[in-house]
Amino acid sequence: MTAVDDRRVHDVFENLVVPEGFKAELIRGEIVMMAGPDKVHNRIVQSVQDQIPSDRWERLQTQDVAFPREESEPQPDLVVLEIGADDGPGRLVPSPAVTMLVEVVSRTSVHRDYVEKRSIYAAGGVPVYLLIDPFKATCLVMTEPVGTGPTADYQSGRTRKFGDPVPLPIIDIDLDTSRFGTLPPLSAAP
Repeated sequence: MTAVDDRRVHDVFENLVVPEGFKAELIRGEIVMMAGPDKVHNRIVQSVQDQIPSDRWERLQTQDVAFPREESEPQPDLVVLEIGADDGPGRLVPSPAVTMLVEVVSRTSVHRDYVEKRSIYAAGGVPVYLLIDPFKATCLVMTEPVGTGPTADYQSGRTRKFGDPVPLPIIDIDLDTSRFGTLPPLSAAP
């Protein structure tokens, strides 16, 4: 992670040249760069994307999201919004246009996904945050965002094991997780 002077953080981030095979996110004023995900991760994201009906929903991978009143421009694994919710050009989808964000936990993203992004997404009013953990073989569906800043959170969270259907509110599907791959458990996972 590289901390950058807050006055220049957006300029630096906008002009950052990210090496091939890496991705960069702006998380509460810090530029975070990480290696690209493994195949288990990518297959899970692809499976989720394929199950969300494309006649009603845009399903965008590698899409940056802007959050009002936050020094954050994360790049969730999957951004889901109603068709027509944001037809404008540019690199950023405004968080009020987003219906659901999906993150698949990786070895280096555990804290960011479970803590930092959870509060950022709740503060941005994102109605549904789906957190998929291939190390624990679980899906956590969070809804009812409340609060602002680092103390923002979701009032409701439901955990399901891989293999069980996962109801996705608003998207109105039961996500089939039976083919999600797993990874060896992490010793310090939350």
